[in-house]
Amino acid sequence: MRHPTSQRSAFTLVELVVVIIIVAILTAVAVPKFYDRADDAREAASLQSLATLRSAIELYRADIGSYPATLATDLTSYLKGPFPEAKVGGVESAAVKTVTGNAALAPADVDDAGGWLFNSTTGELRINMSSHFSF
Repeated sequence: MRHPTSQRSAFTLVELVVVIIIVAILTAVAVPKFYDRADDAREAASLQSLATLRSAIELYRADIGSYPATLATDLTSYLKGPFPEAKVGGVESAAVKTVTGNAALAPADVDDAGGWLFNSTTGELRINMSSHFSF
């Protein structure tokens, strides 16, 4: 004979459904924040690489007296490690699009291929993505 005060040994279906709903709500709130953090980290790394390359360009100019014609080959002795990549806009690239002329780089020069946009006449360097051109 079973006593009415006996202990339960399992969860009810309602309890399980409530826990699953709570976990789903927490996941829906937390996951987008993690994606934003990854994008923020890639942007910060790209901005640091941009600062490093700009410093190397100025060191080259101080030593040689003019800006480099090509970044990837002329700056190797001014960089510690491999040539930095721009990691924004879903594209990771160390490619350099070089333009010439005394005019400042303009948004029209950007082709969104990723990497870097460099003016070999003025020494100006930017990220080759329209979403990050202002940096």
